[in-house]
Amino acid sequence: MIKYKQFDNGLRLVVNKMEGMLSVSIGVLVKTGSMNESASENGISHFIEHIMFKGTEKRSAFEISDHIDRIGAQINAFTSKELTCYYTKSTKEHAHTSLEILSDIFFNSKFDKEELEKEKGVVIEEINMSEDVPEEVCLDLLAKAYYGQKGLGQTILGTSKNVKSFTRDDVIKYMDKYYTADNVVISIAGNVDIDNAERLVKEYFADKFTKTKSSLQISSTPFEPLQLYKTKKIEQSHIAFAMKGISVSDPKSDALTIANIIFGGGMSSRLFQKIREELGLAYSVYSYTSQYKDNGVIEIYAGVNTSLRDLAVNAIIEQLQKFKKDGITEQEFYRGKEQVKSAFIMGQESTGSQMLLYAKYLALLNKELDINERIKRLENVTMSDVNDVINATFDLSTLATATVGSKRTAISINL
Repeated sequence: MIKYKQFDNGLRLVVNKMEGMLSVSIGVLVKTGSMNESASENGISHFIEHIMFKGTEKRSAFEISDHIDRIGAQINAFTSKELTCYYTKSTKEHAHTSLEILSDIFFNSKFDKEELEKEKGVVIEEINMSEDVPEEVCLDLLAKAYYGQKGLGQTILGTSKNVKSFTRDDVIKYMDKYYTADNVVISIAGNVDIDNAERLVKEYFADKFTKTKSSLQISSTPFEPLQLYKTKKIEQSHIAFAMKGISVSDPKSDALTIANIIFGGGMSSRLFQKIREELGLAYSVYSYTSQYKDNGVIEIYAGVNTSLRDLAVNAIIEQLQKFKKDGITEQEFYRGKEQVKSAFIMGQESTGSQMLLYAKYLALLNKELDINERIKRLENVTMSDVNDVINATFDLSTLATATVGSKRTAISINL
């Protein structure tokens, strides 16, 4: 049973009662992420996510962790380009306590200056760690090549320089803009009493907001595609491509997901079979789609031997051209469709995935999710739909590229 509720101040709640489950997942989603940040703010959404756990008026940082551990629960958070999420997972008898702790860190965090300074060091080490993972560096560079220096082109972690500069006032000012009732969705999934959940959310969240209206959300559109590279003394060359996709709200979204599975989304995909299995050019090679509120992108990545970089690039471009020209086979269509459908259905068996699914649907699309209607939409996708979306999106004229490795040149594309 699903219950939706919008409180008078704009806060939205979705409760998914899952009979037979023994756990409860609770998420507090704020509709802001790195795309909402200015250049000088870049990284602050992620920094705030960290410092929320560094102590409240009621609990020290240790006491937050200790209280969660004492009830055998889990608490964590993540930041994306569009969202920041704070969440817990607990047994059903401790859902009340988990919700209270989430409320405590959300509304009562002290942002002690000494704790802020210590956490800056932690975040900077996270940035340093990501710099040691060439795949992450390459995909961050790809976002910049496709979207430019602003919005979706910015990294989630930001820069060390920015993180060092953040003050308590910066944090409070940013939260005043986006941590508002109308910009927050609370999602609860598991074996809960719906009426009690609504009452507790009113007590711990709805009644506590002092700010109700968020600032205007920033829209990020593709930039003129660039070919960027970054030199690193590493064994492999890491190459990535981005081209026009579609938004998460586009009716063709399911068809594109199926197309991506066929092209590069698994071990039976064309990309994997050709680049890895047949040509032996890469250990890791894949494609995926990033579908945002206002637009989307198709991305391809491969880690290859530096001496074979250009050969791998030409082979990937050849597969893209063939995919665009010939479309898909009937066998590929049915296999890809079943993969997408099965992944969606199996996700219904986890309270955590259910919590996030319903929350994202409400936060980004402002729609109530009907699982049966969603599965029916997937089942109704035709082979013609998939070929049509390939023609509409796999457009090499929109291609941006990124390269990370010892070569001091960008990828050369011959179309």
